[in-house]
This record gives sequence, C-alpha cells and structure tokens, in this order.
Amino acid sequence: MTTIFFDLDGTLTNPKPGITRSIQYALDRLGHAAPTEDELTWCIGPPLRASFATLLGGDAHADEAIRLYRERFADIGLYENEVYAGVIDTLTALAGSGRRMFVATAKPHVYAERIVAHFGLHGYFERVFGSELSGERGEKTDLLRHALRETGIDPAQAMMIGDRRHDIVGARTNGMTALGVLYGYGSHDELVAAGAHHLCATPQAVLEHAGA
Repeated sequence: MTTIFFDLDGTLTNPKPGITRSIQYALDRLGHAAPTEDELTWCIGPPLRASFATLLGGDAHADEAIRLYRERFADIGLYENEVYAGVIDTLTALAGSGRRMFVATAKPHVYAERIVAHFGLHGYFERVFGSELSGERGEKTDLLRHALRETGIDPAQAMMIGDRRHDIVGARTNGMTALGVLYGYGSHDELVAAGAHHLCATPQAVLEHAGA
C-alpha cells in the first residue's frame, strides 16, 4: 500500500494571506517597495530565502527579511490560512483505507506543526516533516530524503503530493511517485515540466491515484 506525503501550503491549506502579507511586512520594514498579494503568489511553496533574494535583488538582506517575515508570521500570518474544501473528506477516506500519511513541507516544522494542529489535522498524519529555522532541509529533495530515511519507507512505495515544481522534483529525485495538484499555486505547465506522474484538479481527485 502506497504511503503518502502531503505538501502543506497550496496542497492541504491555502496560506496566501498570511504568507503574502508577511512578505509585504518584511519588505516595508526594509524600506523596499512591496508588490501586491496577488503579485507575490509565486513565493508560496519555494524556499523563502530564495524568494527574498529575488525580491531584493540579491542575498545581502535576505536573512534580515526572513527575520522580519517571521516577526509577523509567527503570531499573525500563521493563522491567515484555511483548509481547502474537500481536503478533510479526502484525508478521511485515505485514513479509512489504512494509508500511512505524513506532511512534508519546506515551511519550518515549528510553524507547520502549529498549523496542522490549529486545523485539527494531526490525527491524519503520523508525523510532520519540515525544515529547520536555520534553513536546513529547506529544499524538498533534502527534506524527502530525510523523511524517507527517518521512517524507513521504500520510496518505490511512496507518493509525494504537492502543488509546485519543488514537490515534483523532490519526489522524482528520491524515486517516489509525484502527484501534482492544480488547485494550488503551481501551473499545469510547471508541474508537467517538472515531471509529475499524475495531475489532480481537486482534492477529491487525489483518491483516483492514491488507490483509496
């Protein structure tokens, strides 16, 4: 039976307000012009430091931007978030089939744990894997390698479900099945180019490929 790893942002929950507003806050504090929330959706999913480096035109102030981002995100932005419609039903069906499930997110696990708990999702997952605040395991390839090693799961019997190319590349690099979801923040072309084995337009469609 396939073990499933779920991305968090853009896959289980829609974090747009919290992430984009916290990025705006950091940029404002640095005296840098802040794009609109809609113009910042490309930042949802990839490692945050790389996104700030792009926004700021280099690495020089990226670490300070992350510090300022967390200043707002830790107490406010974390909860400007909502579970996608249909996700609970999908998780319930998968859990009912005896499926082992985990969260694997580039978000620091200290935040990911709080989000999963806040929305009452802990009961569906054996463990939440995330990056460290230092940035360690911020790349999905490294994170999934760590998660597979920690759980002892055969990657050939594992599936990664996510909405961005990083999820797909991370899965493929580690020998996992890669399932891309189209209701998040990655485009059809992005996911196909990254090598997704399957695409799903809705959370419910995940069941067709996960075998529940």
